[in-house]
Amino acid sequence: MAGNNSLDGGESLLRKLNDRVISVQVLVSVFLSINVMLITTFCRKDYFYTNMRYILFANALLSDCLMLVLSNILLLLSYFDFKIQMWLCLVLFIVSSLYNCVTPVTLTTMTLERYVAICMPMRHAELCTTRRALHCVLIIHSLSSVPCITILSVFFASVSLSFLKQYRLCSVEMFIVHGWQSHLRSAISQLYFLIMVIIIMFSYIKIMKVAKAASGENKKSTFKGLRTVVLHAFQLLLCLIQLWCPFIEAAVMQIDFILFNNVRFFNYVAFSLVPRCLSPLIYGIRDEKFFHAMKYHVTWTRIFF
Repeated sequence: MAGNNSLDGGESLLRKLNDRVISVQVLVSVFLSINVMLITTFCRKDYFYTNMRYILFANALLSDCLMLVLSNILLLLSYFDFKIQMWLCLVLFIVSSLYNCVTPVTLTTMTLERYVAICMPMRHAELCTTRRALHCVLIIHSLSSVPCITILSVFFASVSLSFLKQYRLCSVEMFIVHGWQSHLRSAISQLYFLIMVIIIMFSYIKIMKVAKAASGENKKSTFKGLRTVVLHAFQLLLCLIQLWCPFIEAAVMQIDFILFNNVRFFNYVAFSLVPRCLSPLIYGIRDEKFFHAMKYHVTWTRIFF
């Protein structure tokens, strides 16, 4: 009997390890490898971690790596119906909520850095120092923590501490006690993205004016900065789509549960996993200094191994 139970349990586990879970593990492994390669390239050159632009880029990379790992952990916990104590779920929620917001705020800051470099070149060295870059990283994390703090403030005011000792499936919805909390979270997120869009549009218009007035090498450099701003806008668009995904999924769930699972899986891969690797990779390849350093690092790694 014990042998039959063990066999049944093994078959049940194999059934759960379907193609989707395996494909996600492969994608996460590949994307993490690429991001770690980019971070390693950043750490190998003194120039990169003394330059504000690359410090912000590294901040976005670290944020993306954490989100890849945490989102995958939450996916596996949910898929295998694995219950954990709520205090541990709380830790996962705080970190994932924080770093889900860090990336778009960092992209907006990088856009402002390009605006200063192109539209205020004489003050760029003064305004974009290593010290100020570190201050920016602290400010980015402070601003990104506001949505999380808002949700948790209401949560701790509404439940007892004994709740944290319970074993439950970990999800964001566990910390939304009242219906209006989700609306408040959505309103804060929409406000953040509205401010980010305004900043990027402002930077784009200003850089466009400089590009039209520039000539020769300056014109080429300015248009390259303009394309960088467009790339940041595209990355923010992906983040904004990810923000709308829960509303789309809730509407689809009312129609068909199987369709809901398919849509949710597609949204997770297309708007959560892929942008957190491809966008940084494209950005790293577009930057000549970073690309040459990465190429050198990869070449010597191949020779060594």
